[in-house]
Formats: sequence, structure tokens, C-alpha cells
Amino acid sequence: MARKNDDVERERYLMLKGMLEDRRREIHEKLRSLREAIPMEAHDVRDAEEQSVDDFVQEVDLALMQMKSETLKKVDQAILRLENGSYGRCQECEREIAAARLRALPFAVLCRDCQAETENRVHYEREARAFARLQKELASVTLRTGARD
Repeated sequence: MARKNDDVERERYLMLKGMLEDRRREIHEKLRSLREAIPMEAHDVRDAEEQSVDDFVQEVDLALMQMKSETLKKVDQAILRLENGSYGRCQECEREIAAARLRALPFAVLCRDCQAETENRVHYEREARAFARLQKELASVTLRTGARD
């Protein structure tokens, strides 16, 4: 029976590693094509509008490259977790991450519940900072208008 479990685990490991390696290859190919698409220097003299459009396109391409690079790092970290046996475990609560979530987001480090909790906390903190800035601004306006009276 232990042999059968080992075979199932080995098969799961190979399937997951293959999926992560495929994702890694896709990202490398996309990064390569983005790098090749970005011109190193402008060859033609352009009017301001053409230059503006080209600059915008280049900024978008650079942002895509950065996002792909960050995703590549996450995939590499997922491969390391797979190799050390911690892949598929939530880093927050230690529960198993749902297989469907890992198929959709193979480098996920949090289960759905912990991810939602983290996003809610970040949202709350962002709102609290915005509220604090608003209070500070209102206090400043009140002080200025009060000084005129």
C-alpha cells in the first residue's frame, strides 16, 4: 500500500513540476518576444504624437516585462516549494490549497480563505490611510479658515 501511495505522490509531483516548468517556459518566451519588440533606439525622426504613442507602447511593454519577471520568480519559488515538499500548503494556515486553485494559479502560496483575508486587510489598511489623509487635510483647511476669521 505504501508503494502505491509513493507512486501516486511521484506522479502528482511530476505532473505539478511539468505544469510549473511549462508555465516557466511560456513566461521566458513572452519575455524574449517583449525584449525583441522594444527598439533600442529611435531610428526615424518622428512628430510629437508618434513619439508619444511609441513612448506609451514602450512603457506598456516594460510594465508587461516587469509583471512577467515577477511571475517567473513566483513560479521558480513554487518549484522550490514543490522540491522541498511544501508546495500546495497554505503558508498562513498550513491547510491544503485546493487543486482547482493551484491549477488556476500554480504559484499560489495562500488558500482562498487566507488570500481573501489578506486582500481584505490590505483594502482596510488602504482605506484607513486614505481616511487619515482626508482627516489631516480637513484639519488643515479648518485651521486655515479659522485663522482668517
